[in-house]
Amino acid sequence: MADQAVDALLSLSGRALPLLRQWVGAVPGCGVARGLLTLVTADRLDDAVLKEQLVLAHRDALAAGAREASLVHGVFLHTHRHYRLTADHLAAHFERWPADELAGLMLGAFPSCGDATYRARGDALVEQQAAVAGEGSWPWLGWLASFRAEQGRVREAHTLAEQALGLHARSGVAAHALAHAEHELGAGPAGVAFLDKWLAGDPGAVQSRHLSWHAALQSIASGDFAEARRRVDAALPREDVGMRAATNWRLLLVGQEPAGRSDPQHVRELLAAPGGWAEVFHTFNLALALAVESATDDLQRLARRAAADPRPDYRDVLAPVVQALAEITTGHPRAAADLLEALGEKAERIGGVRVEREIIQDTLARALIDAGDHTRAANLLHHRTTTRHHHTYENHLLTSDAPAG
Repeated sequence: MADQAVDALLSLSGRALPLLRQWVGAVPGCGVARGLLTLVTADRLDDAVLKEQLVLAHRDALAAGAREASLVHGVFLHTHRHYRLTADHLAAHFERWPADELAGLMLGAFPSCGDATYRARGDALVEQQAAVAGEGSWPWLGWLASFRAEQGRVREAHTLAEQALGLHARSGVAAHALAHAEHELGAGPAGVAFLDKWLAGDPGAVQSRHLSWHAALQSIASGDFAEARRRVDAALPREDVGMRAATNWRLLLVGQEPAGRSDPQHVRELLAAPGGWAEVFHTFNLALALAVESATDDLQRLARRAAADPRPDYRDVLAPVVQALAEITTGHPRAAADLLEALGEKAERIGGVRVEREIIQDTLARALIDAGDHTRAANLLHHRTTTRHHHTYENHLLTSDAPAG
């Protein structure tokens, strides 16, 4: 049972949660089992229950050994969103227990720090640990593929993801890494076909909605906008504001009808909730949802609040991006283009990953076209139109005169 649960968890399978619960029920004194279950369910637990479960898990893990106790301590830090402390702890953990696959489940702590130094440390650590694990470790091949995709080393990421899937066809990490690589390569219908086949094998997979969103992006890339809308409405509930808004804004940028929209009042409530401003990328996605609704007043208020925020990523990056969205919704493309061009590489600090941040470049291209600067827009998208097999979307950005919204 333990091996099945671990395999399902590393695979990001929909069977992971029931198997973990069975494992804890069968061996309630196993600290690692309880710790992993808590890692998976932490967002659904209140603070008191979370603390209770982690105290029990750590007590039992200490009795089992140093590695087990270290794993559970990492879970404690990660579930409390102490990402820098988690990253530091993982670095020390891997020194004692190289290529520990269960510890690899928390590698997201490094990019979540929102710090370029920690991101670079994470990249180096993954590369080092993957080398230690060797080519026979499908989890580490998948994680390395993910980091390669984020580094822009797309063909390497594609090869590594395929190697991992060759060893373990149900690897969710590898499937996700392949989706990122195929987005950058413009795989189009071939990418959609792979995702559909993979998802059919486990409709309850942890990433099912996210991978369906990737399929929608591939449909957009190849110009099948109706299919993209169908996929979004079939796979994403209205409450899934981030991915829905990211798809709809892309559609609006090329003058296409969006899929089902989010409720603006719901978006305002999310912004007002404690988590609305906890992470810059989450706030950015909520801003996109407002842009889809042409909610200019809301966007301007959000931009002013971000500009007054003491956190540099909010003040220096989010604020001008949101103001640019507001300018587009009021028909001022030149002002939007000036704001986004002034950001330069700082736009990466908006958070998320390359595929997600690309929407800022899409928005700049639209603004440049609407401002009559076709040459700069073409130069901006040159790397995409020359390297992607399917780039109908980019062609629409460069030739369509239809305004967004």
